[in-house]
Amino acid sequence: METFCLSKTLVISLDAMGGDHGPSVVVGGIADYLKAHEDADVRFIVHGQAEAIEGQVSVHKVPAARLDIRHTDKFVAMDEKPAQALRRGKGSSLWNAIESVKTGEAAAVVSAGNTGALMAISKLQLRMAAPGLERPAIVASWPTMKGITAVLDVGANIDCDAAQLIEFAIMGEAFQTAVHGTKRPTIGLLNVGSEDMKGHEQVREAHRLLRSGAFDLDYHGFVEGDDIARGTVDVIVTDGFTGNVALKTAEGTARFISGLLKEALMSGLPSRLGALMALPALKKMRSRIDPNAINGGPLLGLNGIVVKSHGGASAYGFGNAIRVAGDLARSDYMTKVGASLKRMTTVLEEDDAGAATATGGETAQ
Repeated sequence: METFCLSKTLVISLDAMGGDHGPSVVVGGIADYLKAHEDADVRFIVHGQAEAIEGQVSVHKVPAARLDIRHTDKFVAMDEKPAQALRRGKGSSLWNAIESVKTGEAAAVVSAGNTGALMAISKLQLRMAAPGLERPAIVASWPTMKGITAVLDVGANIDCDAAQLIEFAIMGEAFQTAVHGTKRPTIGLLNVGSEDMKGHEQVREAHRLLRSGAFDLDYHGFVEGDDIARGTVDVIVTDGFTGNVALKTAEGTARFISGLLKEALMSGLPSRLGALMALPALKKMRSRIDPNAINGGPLLGLNGIVVKSHGGASAYGFGNAIRVAGDLARSDYMTKVGASLKRMTTVLEEDDAGAATATGGETAQ
């Protein structure tokens, strides 16, 4: 078994059996990534059915020196429940891919497989990055009028208290810098209005603490749903329930508009001629809203880098998920988040102590 030295080469572990298309897209994604990063010193540990993987390696002409194929016949089904995946997942391509990060063989793992299973097995093997963190947060890279905005959480944590929302702000800022190159990202807290009294208690409490400036974040304040597409801020923080609804709504709206546009452009000869003339602009627009162009949602908060690819991603999309994993692995993301979370714990403890003192004083009076 070949082991790659992380000090010399970036090693990324891949679950080849996850997603709708398995090895064809995973190996195709490797080929696409290598084509765009020819000089990158990166190799891959690919977990799954060796014969199927090797067949795709031949099809896509991926250099054998770039790969270490680890055979297993076991895999986690896309509809398998997380609890079931935990019980029977050991030895599967998903389990083994994550284990490569746990043992230090790989710097990051990418899978297009079952989201719930990926989260459960990652949490079990890698643990959380700091005390108090309960579950990873899923971050989405959202195309906007001004570029890309990071939105989190988009599905992992349904109910969130103020401390969790601040954790998301810290992790989201570090992610936006590492992956999208924003030097000092602005952060907004998603709410039903911009006024201080709007929203439920947890959101208002997070707003109060973030606005205090104790966390060294460029906090913008409350933002509303329409601010996401505007690109009002670089990072938008919300609970997983709201974030997932917003994400699915945006995806559905994009498909609806694309369908209407296609119908209008194909409605007659004049429209088709107009579409032909506008083809370059239409292709540019399509590239901006193509989910494959921004594929790769990291599970933030784990003691290791785990990236979720969309199950239906193309090879180009999976290659982008690999890029996200590589960018995070090469950055100081883990160190920065760890230090910031420790500082957050101190700030929250001091805030609680101050509140207790104030309450005691009021009672004494």
